[in-house]
Amino acid sequence: MAKHPQQVAELGEGELLSRIFPRLGGARMPLGPGDDAAVLAAPDGRTVISIDTLVQDQDFRLQWPGGYSTTGYDVGWKCAAQNLSDINAMGAVPTSLVVSLTLPADTPVSWVEDLADGLSAALRALGAEQCSVAGGDLGRGNQLVVTAAVTGDLQGRDPVLRWGAQPGDVLAVCGVLGEAAAGLALLESSLVYAELSGWERALTAAQSRPCPPLAAGPAAAKAGAHAMMDISDGLVRDAGRLCDASGVRVDLDPDVLKQEGAPLADIAAKLGTDPLQWVLGGGEDHGLLAAFAPERAFPRGFRRVGTVLPRLEEQGMVTIGGEPPSAAGWDHFAG
Repeated sequence: MAKHPQQVAELGEGELLSRIFPRLGGARMPLGPGDDAAVLAAPDGRTVISIDTLVQDQDFRLQWPGGYSTTGYDVGWKCAAQNLSDINAMGAVPTSLVVSLTLPADTPVSWVEDLADGLSAALRALGAEQCSVAGGDLGRGNQLVVTAAVTGDLQGRDPVLRWGAQPGDVLAVCGVLGEAAAGLALLESSLVYAELSGWERALTAAQSRPCPPLAAGPAAAKAGAHAMMDISDGLVRDAGRLCDASGVRVDLDPDVLKQEGAPLADIAAKLGTDPLQWVLGGGEDHGLLAAFAPERAFPRGFRRVGTVLPRLEEQGMVTIGGEPPSAAGWDHFAG
């Protein structure tokens, strides 16, 4: 009889932590994990902070219809990526993470170890060299929940906020659009994961392990971006939030959007959908949306996607070639 994988219920909290901490690397701070609280340096005199949560069956599935099993590595990576992206959107550099894990008693210990490995690997691979895990918390519950809070350093710069966009600005994006949404559609489809092409598997990886462009946030801040935010819930929904905060509207360029969706066209046809829906409504790529003065040169990686215009009551905050968009984006509390 095969021996069952060791489960977290078979270990005490201290032993489980002893499995996790060595996988996270050394802490780059005055006092890291192991005490009641961590101690962080704040050389700028200000600290940027954000928090985000991943919930089983809401933000990820352990098992997908086509046979793919979400690994702890996937969840650890995604936890790091989405939190780092929020700091990036302020033009700051991430400096520390604290992570809270809620684990069912039958969670395999190896899955938790993989989560720690994915978290650590994302920090390295995404370019967050100054960021390390400062500590966290473990708890028992009925489903997997991973919550992380991340801090960042502005390095003497002003934060780039959502509310600074001005009529006449150029709206630009950095990072991919629609790939994570395409990957989610593939994972949720009846297609067998083992039979997917290399490009299709790369798209599922974009959903499971997104790669936000972390160098772009500070670069945009240095280049004088008027406003900026993370595209976490879709280009249309997040552009609307930027417009609402800034008191403006934006018109997206349909030709540019068509180009953005072109690499996804074959897969969209295979799934019976329009790639533009992924470009407009998919946000988990965690790219950046920023408004720049028209005379400013974009930092590397940014490309024009639309124009900022004065607010008009008779028009919505976001249009595409002057027409209402066909996709709204993600809402955590929508049916």
